[in-house]
Amino acid sequence: MTSIILAVDTATENCSVALKVGNETISRCEIAPREHTTKILPMVDSVLAEAGLKLNQLDALAFGRGPGSFTGVRIGIGIAQGLAFGANLPMVGVSTLAAMAQQAYRRNQANNVLATIDARMNEIYVGGYQRLENGDWKRVVEEAVSPPDHFRPTLSEDKWFTAGTGWQAYPDLASQLHLETTDSGVLYPEAEDMLILAHHALERGEAVDAEHASPVYLRDTVAWKKLPGRE
Repeated sequence: MTSIILAVDTATENCSVALKVGNETISRCEIAPREHTTKILPMVDSVLAEAGLKLNQLDALAFGRGPGSFTGVRIGIGIAQGLAFGANLPMVGVSTLAAMAQQAYRRNQANNVLATIDARMNEIYVGGYQRLENGDWKRVVEEAVSPPDHFRPTLSEDKWFTAGTGWQAYPDLASQLHLETTDSGVLYPEAEDMLILAHHALERGEAVDAEHASPVYLRDTVAWKKLPGRE
């Protein structure tokens, strides 16, 4: 029996919520910088109402654990924890970079994906993923924060799809890798793509109680270094 999972994400400029019930996926998604706190809960209410479900009827709550905006990641996990505590739901953190790989597959059938997020301050968040036969993803480039010109992963495959805002922010990034790359058209993670990743995580026994849910910032010192208006 497939678990009923609600996914929420506010880690980037995108704000999204998704719920899968049976074969139907109900989602809400909006590019809304600095408006996550006002938009995310109405989105949650909307998808639950459309599905005719209450929070305590779900099996788990997934959240975008980062990397991404320092503030956005905190908002997302805080709201997700509040919802999970109230309904006594286990939580599953999903990588925003891996979620973009899944979105590239959903849109373009991409099986090899290099995902980046513009981390500001002349750095990018990076990760590389290959799709497995069961629909899960294998991480082949460790998630990290890096100056763009230091990102030179060693990869066994030559053909990759790119996803995320890092490629847009640094147009020369792809050419320095000496790989055949194709733009997937994916800029931001979406909660819809976190559902399948959360399902596999649940199967692996990675769910935690709400009090133990934690974000992944990759760059924990960003709070004191951030530039005005860049968060």
